Amino acid sequence: MLPAYISHPDCLKHAMGDQHPECPERIGAVSDMLLIKGLLDFMQPCEAPLATEQQLAQAHSSLYIHTLAALSPREGSVQVDPDTSMNPHSYRAALRAAGAAVLATDLVLTKGAGTAFCNVRPPGHHAEYGAAGGFCFFNNAAVGIRHALNVHGLERVALVDFDVHHGNGSEDILRDDERVLMCSIFEDKLYPFCGNVPRGANMVNVALPARSGGELLRQAVTEQWLPALERFQPQLIFISAGFDGHRDDDMGNLGLVEADYAWITKQIVAVAARHCQGRIVSCLEGGYELSSLARSAAAHVKVLLGMDD
Repeated sequence: MLPAYISHPDCLKHAMGDQHPECPERIGAVSDMLLIKGLLDFMQPCEAPLATEQQLAQAHSSLYIHTLAALSPREGSVQVDPDTSMNPHSYRAALRAAGAAVLATDLVLTKGAGTAFCNVRPPGHHAEYGAAGGFCFFNNAAVGIRHALNVHGLERVALVDFDVHHGNGSEDILRDDERVLMCSIFEDKLYPFCGNVPRGANMVNVALPARSGGELLRQAVTEQWLPALERFQPQLIFISAGFDGHRDDDMGNLGLVEADYAWITKQIVAVAARHCQGRIVSCLEGGYELSSLARSAAAHVKVLLGMDD
């Protein structure tokens, strides 16, 4: 099977207001760039299924799942936190986004897809075990990781998160799960204002100063991420792929460029080649300036496909 490209039209229906940075156009910006670059020609398009309650419950409390479903409005919108709201389509979009991670796991582990890229929204890495936040409802990557562990029986799964914001939700769900290694790079003193002190022994968190650029990013990956990943020897790698650290994106101030995202993806691909038969699932997280998001995601996917120069 070709590498998988997973998305769904429902992801376009979730909207949080005309001026909200986490907008439906993000999906089209990424898919259009992948099409223009010819990358979709080398991928198998798949529609994201709806995640089941059983699948969600591997990463979230049943009380939270039911509470969020009950909040879903029939019309208008409802505020979940100061930055996050639901319209009548949001809950279904969130189910699709989490379902994409589950399907990607199945395709990579049993269908020979090798790699999968989930172009879905809402994003997930700020969603905690029992709380939404930071534009996120369900933790897509964590749902997929627990599916790989609990359903497919893997013993070691790594999560690497290079969003400009720390994945506090992923850390909350996965901390002290010895089957998981989480490596996170993020901008210091930025939402959600945590991560500097890891909450579990299985966390490798690196807070980078504002305006640090690609050099410090590469140093942190080389000196801290890669040794931990080599010791862990993952059987599958998940990526929380956030591109809001780009210098054109005003959500953060790391000053990264497309070449930095390509470089970090190359390092992950190399680890996957050594330890887990190249198996990688990448889930879109942040990235809010549409042009830089599209270019960065394309650079990332190009490396996942093994088409980098």
